[in-house]
Amino acid sequence: MGIPTVVLTRQEFIGVVKNAVSGIGLAPDIAMVTFPTENFLPSADLSAVEARKSEFYAGLTTWVSNKVRAVAGRMLSVEAPTYEEALNKANDLMISRQWGDGLPLWPATTERVNWIMRGAPLPRAHVLGKFPPRGAIVTVESCAIALAMAGGRPEYLPVLIAAVEAFFEPSAMSELLQATSGSPFPVVIVSGPMAKKIRLNSGFGLLGPDPEHPAGASIGRALRLMQQNLGGALPATGTMAVFGQMRYTNAVFAEDEEGMPEGWPTFTQERHGFARGVNCISLAFANGAENIFRRGAKKETKEEDVLQGLHRVAQYLRVPNIHYIYGYAEGTPGIVVLSKVVAADLASLGWTKNSIREFLFEHSKIPLADMRAAGGLAWMEIASTEVARESMQLDPWPIAAQPSNIGLVVAGGGHSSHALWLQGYCPGIIGREIKLPPAFDQLVVEADAARAAGSS
Repeated sequence: MGIPTVVLTRQEFIGVVKNAVSGIGLAPDIAMVTFPTENFLPSADLSAVEARKSEFYAGLTTWVSNKVRAVAGRMLSVEAPTYEEALNKANDLMISRQWGDGLPLWPATTERVNWIMRGAPLPRAHVLGKFPPRGAIVTVESCAIALAMAGGRPEYLPVLIAAVEAFFEPSAMSELLQATSGSPFPVVIVSGPMAKKIRLNSGFGLLGPDPEHPAGASIGRALRLMQQNLGGALPATGTMAVFGQMRYTNAVFAEDEEGMPEGWPTFTQERHGFARGVNCISLAFANGAENIFRRGAKKETKEEDVLQGLHRVAQYLRVPNIHYIYGYAEGTPGIVVLSKVVAADLASLGWTKNSIREFLFEHSKIPLADMRAAGGLAWMEIASTEVARESMQLDPWPIAAQPSNIGLVVAGGGHSSHALWLQGYCPGIIGREIKLPPAFDQLVVEADAARAAGSS
């Protein structure tokens, strides 16, 4: 007999509920009473709930799980006359079983997974945690399998493991963000010397695609495959993201530490206290990426150009975005990404990261009347943090509890024309140090040799 629990849910959310209850150790076929979406809208007629009360009673008193005990996984065998036919057959199999993302995959053969495992800083069977919300147990080998499928290399594995560890941090609230309709995706920002060694992009085209710097795409795609296959985030079943993202690979990139103005701290230093030179990551969630045209059109002075650009960035932030409320206290409303050229111009005029954030904080405040017209006050009233609830007394309304919540990263191509706004859907930003295996430098040598051989 299961725990006496019954769930009321909308019909489209059955898969989400099954994932959620499975993740906390209950039977995924828990007693549910489902209703159409119309019953969950404002001013809905709730008489239908009253009419079906006997189903709630039955769920609480007589329901018995029919869930069959899971069996251990096994290796699958695919045979065909040629390698190409076998590869096609393997991909067809993975797609039919909903293990893929719609793009071709590398089959996770024993040989390939063992090759990826050379980059493991921890034992193969080391348990990292349960992948939310479905709760599948994740080991280091699980990460290697996903990275193998995504076309990655051994030297990428330490970054993926650190990102997964951050994903599991409760304050990230990834169990919510995995399932929500708001289409958030992970953003992994990497600092430290290993980023350059594995050719992780910090410059032109850092969101990809970029064949010169393939690491970010493979790492981000592997994380996405784990979100789906272990966390249950299958569209329209385990995740209700209305539109999804234009991101098969999430967003994984490096800070441009070499291009950073003197005295400016890295994002991971500011947010998590990691010392400069430590290999580490910061994990946030975003649900959009917007290019902001930053450069002036005529012969503005440097001072005019910089100030106008900051005003344009602030205006992009100054919208009644309900997602700001989720990250109001400890998270972020989003991350501003500036190229080294723009950062150098700002620094030459005396701007610091703190003064830039303070400017954006003050000039992105939203008239409370605009928040009220957009229905934002109702969301503030039910916010999960006290500071967000109390913010409804402020007019104009700041988009974060304090300026330091606004993310600021130096990265991107060496040009002054644009800034990037990664719009946050982010209750918490999580930092993790990257652990490297003893043979890491040898893996980098082998990767460089393979690249040189391929270009000869």
